[in-house]
Amino acid sequence: MSTRAVAHFVRDDMRGITFRPGDTVVVMPLTGEYEPSGLDWSQKQVAKIIESGTTDGITIADMPVILLTTLGAKSGKLRKIALMRVEHNGEYALVASLGGAPKNPVWYYNVKENPLVELQDGSVTKDYQAREVIGDEKATWWDRAVEAYPPYAEYQTKTDRQIPVFVLTPVS
Repeated sequence: MSTRAVAHFVRDDMRGITFRPGDTVVVMPLTGEYEPSGLDWSQKQVAKIIESGTTDGITIADMPVILLTTLGAKSGKLRKIALMRVEHNGEYALVASLGGAPKNPVWYYNVKENPLVELQDGSVTKDYQAREVIGDEKATWWDRAVEAYPPYAEYQTKTDRQIPVFVLTPVS
């Protein structure tokens, strides 16, 4: 018989904590001061989603997006960014491509430091546990990501780094 850990946290208490399958975690919603992106195009996308209350109709390169909310790794402030929608059976992939740039996007470090995130798809917002995937699992999710947004394949050819992929699992 397995023992399940039950934990209640406010997100700020969760830095550096790793959860195992079978752990039950009750998480309070993300709280804190929101700090918009320094990128004008990102601010505009996020503002449209917040104003409309949905990601429906908001696109990048005519492809659907989700809204990711993280805690800043350095600032501890709420950060929001629209990312490509890659969903499979209620889980989501986050692809840290930065268009094939030689470095990871800033949000990658936020998710690594604070893996409990909030994701909005359409008008539905839920809490998720993020984990970076490798090996066969990464290959499976990479294929799904390229199917959802074909330019990811080109982005990988433009950089020497392996583009990281996170999988988000709902937190109940």
